[in-house]
Amino acid sequence: MIEELRIRDLGVITDATLSLGPGLSVVTGETGAGKTMVVTAVGLLLGARSDAGAVRAGAKAASAEAVVRLEPGHTAVERARDAGGDVEEFDGGVELLLGRSVQSDGRSRAFVGGRSAPVGTLGEIGGSLVVVHGQSDQIRLRSAAAQREALDRFAGAKLARTLTEYQQLYRRWQDARAELETLKTESRERLREAESLETALAEIDELDPQPGEDEALRVEAMKLANVEQLRVAAQQAHEALIAEDFADAGDATSMVDAAKRALEQAGEHDAALAGAAGRLAEVGYVLADIASELASYSSSLDAEGPERLAEVEARRAELAKLLRKYAPTIDEVLDWAGTSRTRLAELQDDGPRIEALEGEVASAEETLKALADKVTALRSRAGADLAKRVSTELKALAMKDAELVVLVEPAEQLGPHGADEISLLLKPHAGAPARPLGKGASGGELSRVMLAIEVVLAAVDPVPTFVFDEVDAGVGGRAAVEIGRRLAMLAQHVQVLVVTHLPQVAAFASQHIRVTKTSGSSGGSGFTSSDVQLLDEAERVKELARMLAGQEDSATAQAHAQELLDDARLPAAG
Repeated sequence: MIEELRIRDLGVITDATLSLGPGLSVVTGETGAGKTMVVTAVGLLLGARSDAGAVRAGAKAASAEAVVRLEPGHTAVERARDAGGDVEEFDGGVELLLGRSVQSDGRSRAFVGGRSAPVGTLGEIGGSLVVVHGQSDQIRLRSAAAQREALDRFAGAKLARTLTEYQQLYRRWQDARAELETLKTESRERLREAESLETALAEIDELDPQPGEDEALRVEAMKLANVEQLRVAAQQAHEALIAEDFADAGDATSMVDAAKRALEQAGEHDAALAGAAGRLAEVGYVLADIASELASYSSSLDAEGPERLAEVEARRAELAKLLRKYAPTIDEVLDWAGTSRTRLAELQDDGPRIEALEGEVASAEETLKALADKVTALRSRAGADLAKRVSTELKALAMKDAELVVLVEPAEQLGPHGADEISLLLKPHAGAPARPLGKGASGGELSRVMLAIEVVLAAVDPVPTFVFDEVDAGVGGRAAVEIGRRLAMLAQHVQVLVVTHLPQVAAFASQHIRVTKTSGSSGGSGFTSSDVQLLDEAERVKELARMLAGQEDSATAQAHAQELLDDARLPAAG
């Protein structure tokens, strides 16, 4: 609810602070005192279009600020945080500051939680906190969507459960339809993709590449291309180790053997030389092994002739085609092939999948229609009940022949909220056609219609704060008392702020705020401003006396005012 509303330089109000509480608060004052500026200020906080003409004459700017107390989980709190605003938490609740300023040149700025924000963001947040019913055409139930949501909440838990079941199935049905449509409309593209994958996989399967084969062939090709150089190097190394054809050349093996024998002869006299001789013997064995390996290596080179090199290069050329088309290495080509086989299996499964989806869509649609019929039946019963209750309220609000008509008509097709089109219509008097809310009724009548609806919906569709401007226009007497009583009934569920000129309505208030116009002069120029005051019990009696007879000091008028207050505090008969 709004805890405090501060208005500065708006219309005739110079600087006013309204401390509001729960329940029903009324704003009264003489004509022209600036009562409606309270509604204008709230409208600015709801993102209404700014008007430079509303800035008080001589002032640079007008401003409106509200301190709003909310539950921590309220959507407005999260939206404010998303906008970068600061939210103060204490005593299990949160406090949010909303603000709007209008410059004399028409420029406007909005503030959420002490931070500058777009006016649209302020409107989103304010719209979830306050509803204004005024002499203008501002009606929160104007849209078909808002009317449907209000009726659904009024219908209660049974409809909510059925509608939830319907919506869950509806989403699955929509997903299945979308997939089916995609499969059908993209069948040619999917067929072309499948054919392309089949061709590619057939090419890969025909060559049957092995993991790492491209690198192994590269190494082998390098060896075969240099086979003569490799053969000469192996032969020269072999001859240096064992010079079979050149006995006098002094090959490595012979020299190591001669050194070993010399040490062995002398080793009888020194163990150190004997150890060296043993190590030379080991060297001799190693040299012999290497010489044997070199001989085998040379023989293998003779077997790997030009024919093998041609085979390797031909295979590398075939694999290079795959590398150019599919991936940089054979291992990556094989990975691509594996992924493509999975995708090909999906594409080739279109026929059975389409058949399965067609069955799923048909079955879901049949179930949806049955659920939609249940939703329609529940809405129709709730609509009849809502119309009856609101029409009863209208009779007590000096609209005895007016009726609310709730139409639940079939929609052209199934939708996310069922198969209904919801309309709230007003039949202003017997014999008149039912027309949409806001058409065919005066501003005061429209406010009373909305009051009747809000009273009925309050327990199931609460908005934290309601503001009514001149809801009692054109009525008096008993009807005015009933308007006040119903405003008080609504205030049992939500905070209500009412601008009124009727004492019968004001008598029901929990808080009474008076706007008083003052005039004076400054610098030779006349000026008019307004003061705003929260009245105590004695001041309320005087203000009601003024509203009743224009004589706030009249004992008779004050007695009548006190009687109004006493009657308003009595429980309603029946």
